[in-house]
Amino acid sequence: MNHLSINKFLPLNYAGAEAVNMLCTNLSFSGENVKKIMLTSCHSSEGKSYLSMNIMRNMAKLGKGVVLVDADLRRSMIVQNYDIQFDAGKKAMGLSHYLAGMADEADVVYETNLPGAYIVPAGRNVTNSLPLLNSQRFQKLLDDLAASFDYVIIDAPPIGLLIDAAQIAKFCDGTVLVVEYNMVRRQELNDAKEQILQAGCPILGAVLNLTEYDSYISKKYSYKSYYSHYGYYAPDGNDRKR
Repeated sequence: MNHLSINKFLPLNYAGAEAVNMLCTNLSFSGENVKKIMLTSCHSSEGKSYLSMNIMRNMAKLGKGVVLVDADLRRSMIVQNYDIQFDAGKKAMGLSHYLAGMADEADVVYETNLPGAYIVPAGRNVTNSLPLLNSQRFQKLLDDLAASFDYVIIDAPPIGLLIDAAQIAKFCDGTVLVVEYNMVRRQELNDAKEQILQAGCPILGAVLNLTEYDSYISKKYSYKSYYSHYGYYAPDGNDRKR
């Protein structure tokens, strides 16, 4: 088994930690057949990767076997943002290498320094990722991971910017939409919802992100009339782009 170390994990404040706990609890009640869960957003920088990483960590703390698949093949920032270090002397292989036929499954699944948490990194960035994601190899990888782990968390590109997320959704059991507070228009949410549903993937809910609890309560503003509302996630203000 390959190994890597996650050396930079920005802390959640109390409200954010409780929101992630609530989200993971709700995901665990989505049904025993809901194992492959995609996270996406309408725009970039809405916090989906940060949330994906925290779901992975939280699920692992709860004793679940969880693997995060970084499927943002065009512009992944997880390795950089989390200061991920691979085993010395070994070539860092990832999802793009596997989908291109340059690596086997065993080459791209990494055990992390968080017990119970595993990662499939994106690998080398590619400009034309759709043919790779539309392959039987990708579907087989997700199915094999679902057979080996309790949860497979897929960090997908923003569905409002790229068609990649709609393709990934075809192979998933459910989708969580990450929505930045007061930054996404109703039509953008409707368009994202339609793309996901047309792919045949249920929408499990939405996370209202990057908001302070007092602000959220005072304005009584949410998208719960359109999606199930799990709660909110609020990193420190200095981390808006994570």
